[in-house]
Amino acid sequence: MPIYMDRHFAEGANLKALADAHAQDLKIQNKYDIKFITYWFDEVRSTAFCLVDAPSKEVLEDAHREAHGNIPNEIIEVDPSIVEAFLGRVKDPSPTDNSEIVPIDSAFRVIMFTDLKDSTKMTTQFGDTSALNLVHIHNVLTRNELREFDGNEIKHTGDGIMASFITIENAIECAMKIQKAFSIHNENNPKEEIHLKIGLSAGEPIEEYGDLFGQSVQLAARLCSHAQSNQILVSSEVEQLIETSRFKLLPQGEITPKGFNSPVSIFEVSW
Repeated sequence: MPIYMDRHFAEGANLKALADAHAQDLKIQNKYDIKFITYWFDEVRSTAFCLVDAPSKEVLEDAHREAHGNIPNEIIEVDPSIVEAFLGRVKDPSPTDNSEIVPIDSAFRVIMFTDLKDSTKMTTQFGDTSALNLVHIHNVLTRNELREFDGNEIKHTGDGIMASFITIENAIECAMKIQKAFSIHNENNPKEEIHLKIGLSAGEPIEEYGDLFGQSVQLAARLCSHAQSNQILVSSEVEQLIETSRFKLLPQGEITPKGFNSPVSIFEVSW
């Protein structure tokens, strides 16, 4: 059966209410021959997301209707391996500290793209073997920081990495530490300098175009492409959600990325 992710507007709900609704879903799932796999809840944005193994969208709606009456506002078919890459899990987390309420995280994620500047030129300059070694250095330096800041690697793009983060702070700290790691490498290896561009955007998993993190992924990739060597660019969504003064962001005006109908404000992270 296909795997679906649905989105519910849950204005005024809290974690206990969502846990109760999930429990009601589980009680009637056998009747509809479906499996409610797990869910995410964002109390700040009043949104909940369910991951469900079901024969059709219509059956999924009927099951929700009987369980608690909260019908999904949107439903998309997804690949569970891609969901796990973005969100870090495809099952309910375990209770902690003997609490009856399971700590459910938000599905809101920060998306990061890294890209080696002039990767094609590197092959011409250093040769295939040396250029491949520099890509390996990029992978090690980047993945070291992803592990430190709880970033999930979604995929390797050939000359960069796409990753996701639960928190804005971890994403920006990670981007800064990656650039600092590359700076140290270049100081120690002046004949084999490698320079990186990084773009960050943020959003919820289901968007108006029906793709998992569709517009957030596109914008992060576009910001990465627009960035200069050694630069970190972030979207206005990221800038607005920062709750600490330890990050210095410099306004860079507006751009209209390919595939977007209107201009977006961008900011550079000073690292």
